[in-house]
Amino acid sequence: MRNAFKMKLYPGFAEEYKKRHDEIWPELKSLLEESGIKDYSIFLDEETNILFAINKSDDGREPVDLAQEEIVKKWWAFMADIMETNPDNSPVVINLKEVFHMD
Repeated sequence: MRNAFKMKLYPGFAEEYKKRHDEIWPELKSLLEESGIKDYSIFLDEETNILFAINKSDDGREPVDLAQEEIVKKWWAFMADIMETNPDNSPVVINLKEVFHMD
């Protein structure tokens, strides 16, 4: 399964966003991998500060509620100063509908 969504970065934080993701916490990366998430990319539209993310997940795995994991909550708090977030620090995410795919 492919998942795509967008988020919004505050102006002036593109370099900091990239730096933080270049140094992603090993325990967070492990949790994502253990949850079946793979091939994860995030792109930035520099004109609008919109982040576009896409990842793949294993279909046969039990879904894990990542929002309940402490390391995820810590990551959200770490990122909250540079992007739009909800009251619980989770990023404001807009899921995107796939309308075309070509292998």
